Amino acid sequence: MNEGKVNTALDWLRMAKEKFRSFAYGDEQKERPRVGLALAGGFARGIAHIGVIRVLQQAGIPVDCVAGTSVGALIGVAYCAGTTCEEMQTAGQTTTFADFGRWTPSWLGLATNQRMEKYLARLTAAKTFEELKTPLAISTSDINEGVTVYYTSGAIAQPLRASCAYPGMFVPIQYDGRILVDGFLTAPVPVEGTLLLGADVVIAVYLEAGSSGQPRTMAEVISRSFNIVQKHADIAWRQQADVIIEPDVHPFAWDDFSKTPELVRAGEEAAMKALPEIRAMLGGEKKDSAA
Repeated sequence: MNEGKVNTALDWLRMAKEKFRSFAYGDEQKERPRVGLALAGGFARGIAHIGVIRVLQQAGIPVDCVAGTSVGALIGVAYCAGTTCEEMQTAGQTTTFADFGRWTPSWLGLATNQRMEKYLARLTAAKTFEELKTPLAISTSDINEGVTVYYTSGAIAQPLRASCAYPGMFVPIQYDGRILVDGFLTAPVPVEGTLLLGADVVIAVYLEAGSSGQPRTMAEVISRSFNIVQKHADIAWRQQADVIIEPDVHPFAWDDFSKTPELVRAGEEAAMKALPEIRAMLGGEKKDSAA
């Protein structure tokens, strides 16, 4: 789907949503906009999401729904289930690649991420979307059709594993009659997922990876290659987001969970800078469409 078609579809979705509200509520006005939080992927760098969430909570910014891609989906599940930022940060500090993946080289990937199901159980006992306290959409990519597939109901484990199945690294997930891989391929920042859940104001959190020095492993070569593609294909979600938070995660390696405190701090600092803009949006001020 080209950029023009994506924008047209999302604009139509927004207009349809507004018309539905007008029909449902008549002249009644909602007390405040419905806030959606879109969390990007980034593996260990995704720990910065915890810092963003903490600042939003401390500032009293409501979050009515969440959409997550890859590690953003994992953080999203934990948050929507009621796991505290302190609990997520503690888990992050002791996390290693072995908690998610087991090396089993095959024609479809270098590892399986089946262990993610046990890791998720450390964060929450919730097994279905219906058990979550806050509505959540998990983005995945159908590798055959080349489209985003969002999951908002039913079992969590398989959609989450699919959303985190980084191409080349992890074996794709066969689920729901589809072959699914990492959601970042088609929805690097799943703004559309929050719109599907009825968000009026979308706060997007993007984690741009650094690329200094020589790549150390095949995984880094693959990662940097996809990052280059993303830099040239991020217009649609940026146009649909109302506020974009971009923590400075460039200094951190994709798998360096030992830097959890620093990553959380990076998320906190970026969110603090965005608070005035967020408060302005919730206060009814409109963002300049030319920005």
